[in-house]
Amino acid sequence: MNSVKFIGMDVHKKSISIAIADAGRDGDVRYYGKIPNNFTALDKFCRKMVSTGSELHFVYEAGPCGYGIYRYLNRKGFDCKVVAPSMIPRKSGDRIKTDHRDAVMLARLHRAGELTAVYVPDEQDEAMRDLTRAREDAVISTREAKQRLKAFLLRNGVVYNGKSKWTKPYFNWLSDLAMPHRAQQIALQEYIDAVHENCSRVERLTDQIRQMVPDWRLAPVVSALQSARGVSLIVSTTLLSEIGDLSRFDKPAKLMAYLGLVPSEHSSGDSVKRGGITKTGNRHARKALIEAAWAYRMKPRVSRLLLKRQEHVPERICRISWKAQLRLCARFRRLAAKGKPRQVVNTAIARELSAFLWAMAKQVQPVA
Repeated sequence: MNSVKFIGMDVHKKSISIAIADAGRDGDVRYYGKIPNNFTALDKFCRKMVSTGSELHFVYEAGPCGYGIYRYLNRKGFDCKVVAPSMIPRKSGDRIKTDHRDAVMLARLHRAGELTAVYVPDEQDEAMRDLTRAREDAVISTREAKQRLKAFLLRNGVVYNGKSKWTKPYFNWLSDLAMPHRAQQIALQEYIDAVHENCSRVERLTDQIRQMVPDWRLAPVVSALQSARGVSLIVSTTLLSEIGDLSRFDKPAKLMAYLGLVPSEHSSGDSVKRGGITKTGNRHARKALIEAAWAYRMKPRVSRLLLKRQEHVPERICRISWKAQLRLCARFRRLAAKGKPRQVVNTAIARELSAFLWAMAKQVQPVA
């Protein structure tokens, strides 16, 4: 009968440290050594283990090296898990961290069944995630470029008296500015060009997302989620590319916990203490959902834009969308009337909104 081995891997850019734990509580956990981080070396190691008649179970931490090793091992027919670093049990006071110790720890904990695997997206989902994150980075760069331009104008005592900034009249006003020194004029023009360049990046990436979504397997779910108020193409695409199909969660409470939108708690005996949200899970999806929730501070209504997004959406999903509006808009006003801070109120709305989006996602099936 094949022996079972649990293999912990501490993965880095150029190397993989490997430890092997034999099945059984009393089995040895031994350090194998380091191999190069490439598929040729990994394949050689797998062949060596298989030649001993072993059943192999691999594990490594999620990190900057991505999921290439996971996909490679799964294609080869091996069991492999990627675990969340924040969910790995660690001894209090342990201040020694080496690749050797990390690999041994992973192998031992994997054998004991104490590791929590993360959701690994398929390659197309990950590609869409990279695209939405590139757009998010471009939005951040645009905001920073605008802040630098405003700071430059403020330092030099230049004040715009118009109604709104970043409009065509505002940029026309900027082009008419004449700074007292030639060096300052050059600096001003560079700041203006940086804003234009970053705005163009955001528009290009948004257009690429719009073009690629129809060919995505989750395109029907993207369309369904957009029937909800505040959930635009970018929000729905970000949510699904970061989380995957929402219907993979058994119930909405698990989705809320995954997004880190549930309250933290520290209770003992008769004492019950609840704090702010846990902020665990995916921060990109949480951020997009919280931004979408701001739309529910207004009165319930189906705007012309929302009506257009609902044109090809099944009626049952539109009913869920309207039900969400009636509940969440009323809840926003009720919590705000109690004196709750707006950020706290909006976070509570985002938590409930995730449950309605989960219900919408359950009504459609991704493209096979």
